[in-house]
Amino acid sequence: MPRSVDEIIEHADDLAARFEAYEPSTADEIPAAAVAELRHAVAERSAAERHLLEAVKAARLAGLSWSTIGSLVGTSGEAARQRYAKRVA
Repeated sequence: MPRSVDEIIEHADDLAARFEAYEPSTADEIPAAAVAELRHAVAERSAAERHLLEAVKAARLAGLSWSTIGSLVGTSGEAARQRYAKRVA
């Protein structure tokens, strides 16, 4: 099921906070390096979603149609409009 940008960002931020609060111990079964790599990836994903939203805002301000934006982000224009319109209004 597709998620909204807000939900994706909120989830990424929640995961980042969980990873930030994580304190590895010798009793943990997972390597600390793997956790650090995941923490970094979650932060990158959150930043990428924010960057994409800003790019969509800029594209709309520049007059690009939802159809054009959709094709550039790999979806239909209607899907792009549904996902971003409220955030860029």
